[in-house]
Amino acid sequence: MSNPTKRETRDTFCRICESLCGLEVEIEHDGEQEWISQIRPNKDHVATSGFACLKGLNQHKLYDSPDRLQYPEKRVGDRWQRISWAQALGEIGAKVSTLRDEHGPDSIGLYVGTAAGFSMLHPIFAQGFMQGLGSKSLYATATQDCANKFAVAHQVYGFPFSQPYPDVDRTQCLIIVGANPVVSKWSFLQVPNPMKRIREIQARGGKVIVVDPRRTETAKIAGEHVFIKPDTDVFFYLSFLNVVIERGGIDRARVTAYMKGFEAVEALAREWPPERTESVTRIPADALREMVDQYLAADGAALYSSTGVNMGRNGSLCFWLQEVINAVTGNLDRPGGTLMGEGIVDFARFGVRSGMFMDDKRSRIGDFRAVNDAFPGGVMADEILTPGDRQLRALFVTGGNPLITMANSGRLAEAFEELELLVTLDIYRNETGSLAHYTLPCTSPFERPDLLFAFPLLMGMQSRPYLQATEAVHAPSGEQRDEASIYVELAKACGSPIFGSRIAQSLFEFARRFDRRRRTGEGGLPGIPQEWILSLLLRLGRQPGYEKLLRSPNGVARPEVAGEQYLGERIVTADKKVDLAPAVLMEATSELEAVFDRERGDNRLRLITKRSHETHNSWTHNIDEFVSGERETNHLYMHPDDARKVGLENGELADVRSGTATVRIPVRILSDLMPGSVAMPHGWGHQHATGLSVASRTAGVNVNLLAADGPGAIEKISGMAHLTGIPVEVFPAEGPRARESWSGIATNPASP
Repeated sequence: MSNPTKRETRDTFCRICESLCGLEVEIEHDGEQEWISQIRPNKDHVATSGFACLKGLNQHKLYDSPDRLQYPEKRVGDRWQRISWAQALGEIGAKVSTLRDEHGPDSIGLYVGTAAGFSMLHPIFAQGFMQGLGSKSLYATATQDCANKFAVAHQVYGFPFSQPYPDVDRTQCLIIVGANPVVSKWSFLQVPNPMKRIREIQARGGKVIVVDPRRTETAKIAGEHVFIKPDTDVFFYLSFLNVVIERGGIDRARVTAYMKGFEAVEALAREWPPERTESVTRIPADALREMVDQYLAADGAALYSSTGVNMGRNGSLCFWLQEVINAVTGNLDRPGGTLMGEGIVDFARFGVRSGMFMDDKRSRIGDFRAVNDAFPGGVMADEILTPGDRQLRALFVTGGNPLITMANSGRLAEAFEELELLVTLDIYRNETGSLAHYTLPCTSPFERPDLLFAFPLLMGMQSRPYLQATEAVHAPSGEQRDEASIYVELAKACGSPIFGSRIAQSLFEFARRFDRRRRTGEGGLPGIPQEWILSLLLRLGRQPGYEKLLRSPNGVARPEVAGEQYLGERIVTADKKVDLAPAVLMEATSELEAVFDRERGDNRLRLITKRSHETHNSWTHNIDEFVSGERETNHLYMHPDDARKVGLENGELADVRSGTATVRIPVRILSDLMPGSVAMPHGWGHQHATGLSVASRTAGVNVNLLAADGPGAIEKISGMAHLTGIPVEVFPAEGPRARESWSGIATNPASP
């Protein structure tokens, strides 16, 4: 007779994006197994107040999939064999030791993906593993979408994680450039329920203006929208600053007291009036002047941008100019303007003193300066394929899928096949894992304890500050281990103690024996006692301990950031002033005239990205409901005028060609696009994933095949690839629908 099923509700929070929504998870168990039957928003949460998105409420279907990695696996030819943790660690450790002895520590690399960033301990211990190896070959997904912000903050504010954010609850004018928070949530700021918060700005009489090549979901809520030609944002910002100066909008006293270098930026901006730039940006001069007037008239205003700006050819210059405008108008460190958050420790001061994220190391290929200790992902293929000292021969991929997310991923796949060792740490065998030599199964967010991740915890990037801790909602179903524990074991197997400290290595191994939540079954040794480490982090910040926070499942509110407490007090530049004209950024402006001339004569279609409510990067395509029916593929969205010009109608197949590849994809007509712009959602193209039974049957194509990699295609300041505003040709497809190859379209049909 089977045991009766019992139900229990447990509190936790979501960790798939920066919103960190409070959740109630309903667990069912029969005495032998337990599983999640439903996820609901926590209506009593101190900050998220009952909000959660469709993806967050269905994520358990991702974690409960039959495709979940349960055990370590080793690839033998084209087959995958289940092996023990002892065998996996032993063989990986032996290979790493040999490579390090023969070719040096830099021959071993690590790629840290987005999923790693939403865990507190995962990225810390991943970097600690590299530190123990003595390797500087670290790569991160940030060089695809946000490294420009870190690189600029380092130059302007003295520390890469010093990231001002808009004071959403008090601003009277918010100008959003290249961001769509209603669908994507906020970036570099925790703002749950963005739609509600935008409407609150409007309800108190404030203005929200969206500048974007598409009339996005956010633009429709905001009500005020201005079209801009893709990848011309730098000229928009220059003209915006030009008009600010013309209108007398500079707070000269504040600039003199807290900033330096404005004269150089002022001279630059005077060369770019809106009458000049409108031929490129397609923003009428009168419309731009009106926007500036609204910004200057507001009692607290902020310019904010995200990936639509970051991923262009001049993402660093754009973000720099945005920060200059917010600062010189008196809106930086001002209620209603932009604020610098406060974490549980003074992370910027600690980082500068310790040198954390401040390393001046340079890449072997392209001589790129590391950003947050990571080299550009766009040169990873070259680092593997180019012989010589420091050539990359082994790679660990943790919480990421570079063969979907990286530029020119067809070439990167060829490079990965040349590696002597490729190891993935993940919950699935995805595209990257399918080429790996070993796959190591990791816990899901619901199978480990945690705190809020680094941005809110250490830097205070929260519109409504609070703290929260969570236990594991349920135990792993197989031999999965949390990533921090895996890196401690890998460090031991490689003979390279974690963080380069034999004391730390011994302490973690000793403490593991006393983990009160340990499992001693088939999975082998338990993981490190994460709760102890999390509590220590909190205590260092003089906060309530982990166990105490667990007794407040709705979160514990922290003091709000009032403003007027960063400039002159908490800035960490050597002279305590905001540097408005760093040399590296001023030097880059010398190329603007040439860029402007090219833009004026370039009438090619420009490709941008587009998100949807159902998909989250490349993560959620293995859930049947999210990719069923018409959603089984991504589409090329075209303005009706552009589709008519090339002879395409809704639903027909188009070939999209860039300088690197051609992809074949069905067309959807979308009048919300600016003429001359086409859009394609990213994260698709799973046909090569041997461990994603649902996603591999979809017909979508990988938009990043159309982006170029290599040192000549990467922004020098931040190391970022050019992933939006890509010039493309579009024409009716010749022949039947084609299945994607690593390098573009192939000849065999997509349908089985």
